[in-house]
Amino acid sequence: MPRRSRLFLPGVPQHLIQRGNNRQACFFADEDYRSYLAWLAEYADKTGCRLHAYVLMTNHVHLLVSADGAGATGALMKALGQRYVQYVNRVYRRSGSLWEGRFRSCPVQEEDYLLACQRYIELNPVRAGMVAHPGEYPWSSYCANAQGEANPLLRPHRLYLALGGEASARQAAYRELFRYELEPGLVDRIRRASNGNFVLGSERFAAEVAAVLGRRTLPGRPGRPRQETMPASGELFDEG
Repeated sequence: MPRRSRLFLPGVPQHLIQRGNNRQACFFADEDYRSYLAWLAEYADKTGCRLHAYVLMTNHVHLLVSADGAGATGALMKALGQRYVQYVNRVYRRSGSLWEGRFRSCPVQEEDYLLACQRYIELNPVRAGMVAHPGEYPWSSYCANAQGEANPLLRPHRLYLALGGEASARQAAYRELFRYELEPGLVDRIRRASNGNFVLGSERFAAEVAAVLGRRTLPGRPGRPRQETMPASGELFDEG
């Protein structure tokens, strides 16, 4: 069965996930995380990708990225993945696959969903029971977005910048978003959209992307986009 090509529109944020092969660990020591982040900064700059949020978990990675050029996110993940695998194989004297096939992705509607996706990403260590608060986890963008920690990797999205006129106001408003847990239904939609390469957003957003790309953007029968594939609730559901 042929692989579905990725949904991409210039400037529209993408939620990217790269998992370790068979859910096995891909980070083993602090230096591994630091090396990955250094190469992430290097290749994001080279490929023209803007990184808004990230988390490096023990056996997978989440990134929230915007790019203007088609193929930019693919080029980023290919260069980054290959460089990191070479490093791991050399340091740990191993061989074979490290990553689980292709990275997964979904376009994210900016209004209503972008900041929710950022929270989903930065709350991963909390949901996994690794820490009680996202600020306790060192390998994510939370401390930069919420607490003002310097982080040259990040290029804040305009909706994040709109949270306040000054950095301290933006950070306070962003921290306020974390007072409440993400609704389980929203967590499921984010997971399914990312795993299935479908859009994450409103019904109208899904229809607009389908019209531009000439492809279905929601789970359903293969073929031309069809109105009846839209969920009755007005929200986007996806496979995962």
